[in-house]
Amino acid sequence: MAIIKSGKVVIVLAGRYAGKKAVVVKTFDDGSDEKRFSHCLIAGIGRGPRKVTRGMSKKKVEKRSRTMKPFVKYINVRHVFPTRYVVDMDQKKAVDEADLVDAEKKIDVKKGLKKVFEDRYLNQKAVTSEKKAAGSSYFFQKLRF
Repeated sequence: MAIIKSGKVVIVLAGRYAGKKAVVVKTFDDGSDEKRFSHCLIAGIGRGPRKVTRGMSKKKVEKRSRTMKPFVKYINVRHVFPTRYVVDMDQKKAVDEADLVDAEKKIDVKKGLKKVFEDRYLNQKAVTSEKKAAGSSYFFQKLRF
């Protein structure tokens, strides 16, 4: 798929995380040995950060952002809805395909991913590109429909 590329923000349409936002880490257009359909590896937010207001202290904001719970999974490209937003987070370092096979290593991957998401959430103003800043703010907002 030419539309679904690495860094693209997508909405999951099917499964446990239906209605959640995720970022594409890697795509497999022709499929692989075990999955013979085009699919992609996505990393997303299963439970988002809690609401923050301007009057809250910095300590309270950090505490409310720690409630984020990430997920990582392979998903069929027909089960994701690409958005116009792009995010430039370094998930390739946090998500290694070899670690996703073992259950214990997958937990470590999720912990690293949580740290990446929290850092980006707390430092959204440090994004250089205006387009990527819009994608970052959209990614962390709750989906309204």
